[in-house]
Amino acid sequence: MPIDPAFDANREVVDEHDDHDVWGPVDEPETLGIHGTHVAVDFDVCLADGACLQDCPVDVFEWVETPDHPVSERKADPANESQCIDCMLCVDVCPVDAIDVDPTRSRE
Repeated sequence: MPIDPAFDANREVVDEHDDHDVWGPVDEPETLGIHGTHVAVDFDVCLADGACLQDCPVDVFEWVETPDHPVSERKADPANESQCIDCMLCVDVCPVDAIDVDPTRSRE
């Protein structure tokens, strides 16, 4: 199932990670929520193929370890989401639609 494009209306911020919001629910290690707001990655969908890391021209993403997660043990974290230029390459290359970039959502 792809990321919910209305996650910011359907979920609540439950934590912060590397200067970006984490939208719940979170119940580690099985459920990790959505990381980021302007650039959002559903950690429960991400399978860590690395396409977004390779194609992002401004290095928005960094690997983060997620031991024992049932889909993959690392995720593409939008650690530098404030650098996003809204090119949408990450959205286009994600094979499981785990990423949503919305220029109208806050970058804070």
